[in-house]
Amino acid sequence: MAVSYPKSCRVRGLFVGLATVDLVYVVDDLPRRNAKLSVPGQQIGVGGPATNAAVTFAFLGGSSALVTAVGQHSLGAVIRQDLDQVSVSVHDVAADRQDAPPVSSILVVRGSGERTIVSANAYAFPPLTFQVNPDWLNHKSIVLVDGHYMQMCIKAAQYARSRGIPVVLESGSWKDGMAELLPHVDIAICSDDFRPPGCQNDTDVLEFVAEQGIPRVAITRGAAPTSYVEEGTAGEIPIEQVHAIDTLGAGDIFHGAFCYWACQPGHTFVDSLAFAARVATFSCQHLGTRLWMDAFSRAQAIQS
Repeated sequence: MAVSYPKSCRVRGLFVGLATVDLVYVVDDLPRRNAKLSVPGQQIGVGGPATNAAVTFAFLGGSSALVTAVGQHSLGAVIRQDLDQVSVSVHDVAADRQDAPPVSSILVVRGSGERTIVSANAYAFPPLTFQVNPDWLNHKSIVLVDGHYMQMCIKAAQYARSRGIPVVLESGSWKDGMAELLPHVDIAICSDDFRPPGCQNDTDVLEFVAEQGIPRVAITRGAAPTSYVEEGTAGEIPIEQVHAIDTLGAGDIFHGAFCYWACQPGHTFVDSLAFAARVATFSCQHLGTRLWMDAFSRAQAIQS
């Protein structure tokens, strides 16, 4: 599948939320209880919703900054070095902490694209209020929050709103504090697992989020069409059907691509959803959250 786009202007994004050390294993099937599996290899990388979105944004040509908790633990060096290599600058709100950052164990089922993830996420750092420096928002085109480290996301969204910077919510599930965050969001792009209290289906979710004063809402549903509502008008973005090798991080990649495209002059909400869907679908044909990028670059070189 080819994904093409014209030359674009330099845009700057601030991504606020989770960074994890990811341990990825490809398996033929999920292990039964009390079983052990031996696999021929492993992948070690850095992930998390806001992090993967920031990496995608930078890869496509934007300038990415990530606000997250890393800390002084030796695993924190893995995160910092990895993100430095992909040109994502880091504002570490836990720079004085010794806690180990979150580690995700990920099993990808060979041939199906399905994955199972176990992670402590934001719970790796005991609850506290991380501070957000308003200067981090200087000259930013867009801000994305993923709902992890919720008070930090709320504060960043408030600062962005006060400056007229669009705020995008990336959320795979309803989290404590989400009701306080939503009033500061301009665009909500959620997964099919996002269920606010009282919502039973996607229609309920779209209506609920719109009632919070958010004018643009979308729900990604894997290989099924992405549903959206913009200023009261509903629609769907079709998804090209491909053989998925790995769906790990596809939703995060969708968000990063959306933010990048939405910042470009003249691009509409629907345009940006369609572009994001094409990039995320492309990524699913490759293992992990980074290998797709080389193939993507080669495809662009052939078309140019």
